[in-house]
Amino acid sequence: MQSLEALTRDAVALANGHVVPALPGTALTDAESEVARQLQICNACRYCEGFCAVFPAMTRRLEFPKADIHFLANLCHNCGACLHACQYAPPHEFAVNIPKAMAQVRGQTYVDYAWPPALGQLYARNGLTLSLAVAGGLALFLILAVALNGQHTGQGLGALWGTRQEAQAGGFYAIFPHNLLVGLFAPVFLFAVLALGMGVRRFWSDITPATSNAPLSAPAATEATDAVLRLKYLDGGHGEGCHNEDDAYTLSRRRFHHLTFYGFMLCFASTSVATLYHYLLGQAAPYEISSLPKLLGAVGGVSLALGTAGLWHLHRTRHPDHGDAAQKSMDLGFIALLFLVATTGLALWLVRVSAAAPALVLVLCVHLGAVMALFATLPYGKFGHGIFRTASLLRHAVEKRQPSPIGLGSDA
Repeated sequence: MQSLEALTRDAVALANGHVVPALPGTALTDAESEVARQLQICNACRYCEGFCAVFPAMTRRLEFPKADIHFLANLCHNCGACLHACQYAPPHEFAVNIPKAMAQVRGQTYVDYAWPPALGQLYARNGLTLSLAVAGGLALFLILAVALNGQHTGQGLGALWGTRQEAQAGGFYAIFPHNLLVGLFAPVFLFAVLALGMGVRRFWSDITPATSNAPLSAPAATEATDAVLRLKYLDGGHGEGCHNEDDAYTLSRRRFHHLTFYGFMLCFASTSVATLYHYLLGQAAPYEISSLPKLLGAVGGVSLALGTAGLWHLHRTRHPDHGDAAQKSMDLGFIALLFLVATTGLALWLVRVSAAAPALVLVLCVHLGAVMALFATLPYGKFGHGIFRTASLLRHAVEKRQPSPIGLGSDA
């Protein structure tokens, strides 16, 4: 009987000598070809079959065309467990490193499905610099606008679209009235929603034929939603956690991701509730500290600040074999913007309580600049990975409920 390594060597030879037929315009890139090569090896070994959703989905395939590769790459949560368990990982000649290979394809996904495409390419190359430059530029613009307009009116931008009640109430609505903020942020937010929608719509269209073409069902949607909300596949496949800078298991990445995700959602809920208060109940801001928008914002801001600070530290200390070094700038740019939004939002409370008007203007302008920069870059960075990953988890939950086309697949 052949040994496992002998069987795997046969798979390597097959992978190196086999070319998957490609339609015009769908030839594999170097990153995609490397994922296909490594998955052929993993298909022969299958030691990691129970680790996460990637490997059961992999076993349903004998070939790996472009759409399948992007589907599997976005199923990967980059927990690192398979790398540390793999007997063929570097420095072995097979050089199997699924987390790194998948990360490189995910980076390609963000660019390939960006809308418009040019912005995706720009952000992928200069994520951190671009994020901070946009936030700083917008904040400076707002500071100058307040200063110049204040010289003529004595009340800052409250003269634009503002009401007498807002000016008399004081606080940041006397500087940037509600209607002015809506006019500034609504177009940017709607553009982000449109760009993300266009990208994920095309992604979904491409991966659906690769995942059985069956329609989305309620049980599949429920299962995928549970996996998303619990970050199920950041547990290393056994509940002990994944890896960061060494071979030790840790749940820190899962916990900081939860703090960041739910902190962001609470901040978004705070803004949404405040919008309902304003338009449906006729209750204009500023609101009391004990009000629901304030409480949601406070808990969300603290959670978001702690989560992003932790993710920044983990990202800076993570083992280089666990991901794609070329995406570090994009990853850190997204984390930095989220941290800046959270901390400046919390700082607005402090300067408002102290009645420090110049400090209020400065912090408010930095906060608004960071929020606008976050919205403008959402479709092109790490926020998009959550959307693409959710789409892949939905399609995986659908696919696993169908008979395996080769009679080999297993479920997870």
